[in-house]
Parts: sequence; C-alpha cells; structure tokens
Amino acid sequence: MKPIVIILCGGRGTRLKEHAPAVPKPLVEIGGRPILWHVIHIYIAQGFGRFVLLTGYRGEEIQAFVGHERWPPGTHIECLDTGADTPTGGRIYRAVQTLGAQPACVTYADGVADIDLDALLEFHDGHGAPATMTVVRPRLQFGVAELNGDGVVRGFEEKPLSEHWVNGGFFCLRPSALEQVGPDSVLEREPLELLAAAGQLRAFCHRGFWECMDTYKDAVELNDLWAQGRAPWKLWS
Repeated sequence: MKPIVIILCGGRGTRLKEHAPAVPKPLVEIGGRPILWHVIHIYIAQGFGRFVLLTGYRGEEIQAFVGHERWPPGTHIECLDTGADTPTGGRIYRAVQTLGAQPACVTYADGVADIDLDALLEFHDGHGAPATMTVVRPRLQFGVAELNGDGVVRGFEEKPLSEHWVNGGFFCLRPSALEQVGPDSVLEREPLELLAAAGQLRAFCHRGFWECMDTYKDAVELNDLWAQGRAPWKLWS
C-alpha cells in the first residue's frame, strides 16, 4: 500500500495575493482547476489514494472545494485545520498528533512536476535513512552572460538551469523523521537542518520538469503551458 500523502495547504500566498485576492493560494487556478487539484492528481495518477490536506488560511474554502469535487474512485481526502499562522513544521506536528507517526509523503500545494513517485519511493526505501527530500535545479529568472577569463562577453544563455540544487518538495518521511518536527518549527529549518547535520537526510535528484507557483508570473506561465497542451506534470489521461 502506498503511504499517506500530506499536503501543506495553509499558507497565505502573499506574493500572489494582489492578483488573486478572491481565493487562497492552493485554489488559484491552472487551466480552470486549482493548482491543488493538479498536485493531488500527480499522486493519484501514480497509485496514491489517501490524502490529508493541512489547511489554515481560509481553510474552509479548501474544505468546500474537496467536498464538491468528483474524485476518482478509491480516493480519500481529509482536511485538517492546523491554524491560520502555523509554520510548516507546526502543521506537520499537528497532523502527527492526530494521525499518529506513520510513513508519509509530504509536499506543498503549489509545486508541480513530472516526478516519478515510484522511483522516489524506491530510492527512499533503499537507503534506509529517516527522510528523503526531492531536489531540483530551478530555471533562473534572467538570461545570463557567458564571459571568458578576461571579461569578454562570449554570448548569452536565456534563463538557464541553476547550478545549485534546491528543495523541490515531494518528501518521503519515516516516523522517526516526523517525530523530530516540533509544534512551532519551520520544516525547512530546524527539522531538516538537524536531519542533515546527522546524515539522516537524503536527496532524490529530479532532473525533469518542476515549477513552483510562487508569483503571478509563475501562474501565467503554468496556465500558458496547460493551454498549449504542453503541461509536463499532466501524468493522467
């Protein structure tokens, strides 16, 4: 059986707010469907069926969306109110208090990718460490100038991939990792930093498509991909 999927849905989305004030960030639409719908379907398309949405800001609207949507057979989605201003780690802590510490996949409600989740689980099961974090190389916002050693511009490259790997979400966490998350913690800081310092955090390198809808520009670009029939994260028919 696939692990339960926990999706962080409680943020305010302040960088999107002036353009999409009518809905919470997970309900901002891509191709006429909330981005949360897309994230859930990435998992459903690969055999996952149990979801817990950790809501906060305007969580009742997310609850209403889940209740009115027609999900594929075998899909069970529960919303858990974790507070309007609770940090990411604190939301997961509250989920553990309610659900118990069980193996879980955790991700954000605003990131889509053409990720192979079976490969991620196989990697996670194989190394035995408490936690796996998917890492990605994001595309830079600007074009870059290519220089030689004497400061001569040899050419330009339009929005290349970053040379650095960043947190792309799509975590796999064992109970021992979940138990390190405190009620007031930020997942991306203390818990992950402690796991990393102890050599207990592994990186699953995803080299395919990944995009986080952090700004209005990101939303426009994702909508354009969907409208053109070129949405790489659409793993379902």
